[in-house]
Amino acid sequence: MSLQIESSFAPGGSISKKHTCEGSDSSPPLSWSGVPESTKSLVLIVDDPDAPDPQKPQRVFVHWVLYNLPNDSDGLPEGATASNLPPGAREGRNDWDRVGYGGPCPPIGRHRYFHKLYALDTVLPDLGAAKKADVERAMEGHVLENVELVGTYEKE
Repeated sequence: MSLQIESSFAPGGSISKKHTCEGSDSSPPLSWSGVPESTKSLVLIVDDPDAPDPQKPQRVFVHWVLYNLPNDSDGLPEGATASNLPPGAREGRNDWDRVGYGGPCPPIGRHRYFHKLYALDTVLPDLGAAKKADVERAMEGHVLENVELVGTYEKE
């Protein structure tokens, strides 16, 4: 069985307003399965490659960085915060320059939000409130398998 990730939105479907800046800005529930047996930790990165305008994207905007999720974890609850993350999990810094989840808030058009889950053959060192690039550098050569779930959102 290969690594899989699911949420309250269908693959390619619309993310609920409550998980955005127009709602409570709380993270959607996520569940995963098929974690390879030799996995030591998991990494979750949520980003938007369509910023600021899907017709003229200029950058990838990072919404959430989590690393050192335990290998036996099977997901995150809706509204996950530092207080209810699995033991050992660390949150990195998003592109709002804050730690934790920051939901979709596209300035124009319908954006895609990639929820990327990586199974690693190691537990990463304590990187503190690392940015996505720092976590990706630390992951190099350690990814056993990865999967992504894409949701979309456009402001009303």
